[in-house]
Formats: sequence, structure tokens, C-alpha cells
Amino acid sequence: MATPSSTQEPPGGAPSTRERILGAAATIMRRDGLVRATTKKIAREAGCSEALLYKHFPDKHDIFLRVLTERSPRLDAAIDWPGTKTVTANLEHLVVNLLEFYEQGFPIAASIFSNTELLTAHREAMAARGAGPRGPSTIVMRYLDDEVQLGRLPTLDTDAIAHLLTGAALHTAFLAAYSGTPISDSTALAHRLVAALNLPA
Repeated sequence: MATPSSTQEPPGGAPSTRERILGAAATIMRRDGLVRATTKKIAREAGCSEALLYKHFPDKHDIFLRVLTERSPRLDAAIDWPGTKTVTANLEHLVVNLLEFYEQGFPIAASIFSNTELLTAHREAMAARGAGPRGPSTIVMRYLDDEVQLGRLPTLDTDAIAHLLTGAALHTAFLAAYSGTPISDSTALAHRLVAALNLPA
């Protein structure tokens, strides 16, 4: 790993440096937690100086928020799924994505609650983006609503089903984080969870 020695931008420009910093921060926050994710450690992991880090981010809180909003697995691809493949296959794929989303994000997100200032900043940042913790369940609910509209599903309590699936994914991610053991087979678990709903294939 490169030793930081100056504030000069490397070839490739600011975006590559910014991405390296975010990647380094995400790695450290997941591995060591928020408290130990100092700007010095993040800069060293990214192969740049702290001075260069501060050219891209005003403080550690901003880095933290950017990691949460930009380095989490994306779920919005489900908007294009209604009417494709089967409902069961789509839901299983969506649950696999939820498991990955929560498994990667839980260790970082849990750190928010140890810092009132950071929690407030995160709420404000999410509100400004029209996002928040209800986002994943809303995506599942909207996908199900679209399938109901297409006639591929009967009328259902889509909000309740969305809560069941996202809650199960979050709980599984919590257990994985607590035990220090990665989720072993997301595909098999997704299949079981969706099968338990007894939805039309």
C-alpha cells in the first residue's frame, strides 16, 4: 500500500481518489467500527494523505454518510422486474439483494446509534434525498403492487409481505454480524422465505 506523502492528485483525477477513500472507509468501518475509523487510518488504507482526504470530504461524518448512501448494494433495479420471469423468481432475487444489502450495511449502520450528532446528520441527509430505512420495504411493496396490477398476483397485503421479507433479511444480517459469521447461503434462505409466503408461482 502506498505511503501518503503529498496532497497532489494522482493521475486519473479526483473521482478515482474519492472512490478509493470511500472504499477504504467502507472496509475499515465494516471491519473495525466507526470509532476506530479515523481519517488517518482511512487515508492510509486509501493510499493518500489526510490533507488530500480533506479536499474531498469536510470531516469523518461526511465520509460515513457517503459510505452509507453510495456504498450499499442497490435495490432499485426491481423497478424493471414486474411482468418478467416469475413472481417467485423475482422475489427470491430481491431477497438475496436484501440479504446482501443488510449484511454489508448493518455493521456500519449500527454505529450511527452510538453518536447522536451522527444520527441526526444521517436523518437529515436521508430526508434531503427522499430516502431512509423504509426504502427497502417500500421497493418490495411497490414491486408486489405492480404484479397485482398486472394480474400476476391476487390482491394482497403487500405492505405486510414487504415487512416480513425485509425484517427477515435484517434479522439474518444482525445474526451474521453478531456471530461474526457471513450468511452461508443467501439463495437457499431466499427460496425458503419466499416459499413460506405460498404465493402463486
